[in-house]
Amino acid sequence: MQFNHYGGEAARLAADLVNAASDTAPDSAPGSDPGPAPVPDLDLVLAAHGVHRPPLTGAARRALLRWAADGLSPCFAAVAAHREAAERAAALAARCARVNALLAAASTQPRISLHDGHPHLHYGPDDRDAVAHVKASTAAALAYVVCFAGAHRLGRCARAGCARAYVDTSRGGRRAYCSVRCANNDAVARHRARHPGTRP
Repeated sequence: MQFNHYGGEAARLAADLVNAASDTAPDSAPGSDPGPAPVPDLDLVLAAHGVHRPPLTGAARRALLRWAADGLSPCFAAVAAHREAAERAAALAARCARVNALLAAASTQPRISLHDGHPHLHYGPDDRDAVAHVKASTAAALAYVVCFAGAHRLGRCARAGCARAYVDTSRGGRRAYCSVRCANNDAVARHRARHPGTRP
């Protein structure tokens, strides 16, 4: 599967925003005092994905974190591959409904841009503020992935205790972890569980 800008970079931006939002969420463990949550540098997150805008205001940061936590995050819910056909169909319908809600909220207006000399689609005017631009781009990206690659490509890390969002751009579409490190750590944990007292 070939991933274009919206199915690749903008979709990965959506995943990184979801992870940034979850990194700022307070620890909900009973009796815990998590203290102030770390604030991710969203300007760096945006720049890493080719979104170069003036530095975000405090209100813009909060708006993007809300968009990520309330809008984008449910689109990355893990879907078990071993589900029955009816359950898979219901999960797909739910994911499509969530993405449709994002598209409606972002008020996307597709158009062809020639800003770099080559025609390609933009999902809002170039002069839109950073929040509107990111909303339109990430909503369009998730729609592209669901329609042209498969909803299962929007996932959560399978390692216990991680659950970071990722976009599976692999050829086979069978990725289950957010990183090679999590995959390796999980393999080691499974080996130790099967063979207590041995080293992998």
